[in-house]
Amino acid sequence: MKIGEAKPIYYANRRELVDQTRDLFARKEKAENAYKLTGDKTFSEQAASLELSLEATQKAFDENQKVLDSLCEQEVAAFNMENSRQQGDAMEEEMKNLGKIMIVFRRLAKGDIVPLTDEKKLMEYDDKMYQMAKNMQAMAQQMEKEHEKHKSLWEDEEKKEYPDPQEVADNTEYGGTLPDIEIPDVPSDITGAEL
Repeated sequence: MKIGEAKPIYYANRRELVDQTRDLFARKEKAENAYKLTGDKTFSEQAASLELSLEATQKAFDENQKVLDSLCEQEVAAFNMENSRQQGDAMEEEMKNLGKIMIVFRRLAKGDIVPLTDEKKLMEYDDKMYQMAKNMQAMAQQMEKEHEKHKSLWEDEEKKEYPDPQEVADNTEYGGTLPDIEIPDVPSDITGAEL
């Protein structure tokens, strides 16, 4: 089961278990108070029965919480892994661009002709570096008659589309088995005595 599918199930269990715990606790207190006021043993037995139900509900809550914690840990790990991968790709791409910018600088400096789009990339990166390359290009072109003409270094590039890391995390298969959490049945009043 995917993490994004499992989390809502276990959060719904959690809400139900919390509500059940509140209800059982309130009913147990009422039974204890009724026993203190009346001394009727049926209320004492009812409070004891409700205490057992509270313990079973707490056990189910703890088990459910362990599963939720595990789901969240795996979700965060998948999110961080995807995020790191995307950052690594972006850094790699930036290093490639820097290398291309240096090639454009070198080509301009030796007097070669490069496409305007490549000159623009150099100018956007560092306008002083661009001015220096253009000055060196002008001097090199005065000294030599023939200059190489280059194609753009960026013309075949496609912009990468990255998925949302949260979406990747939600669609990651849960590594392990997900237990079915049984929510204990809430006993009805044993004696039928009104609290």
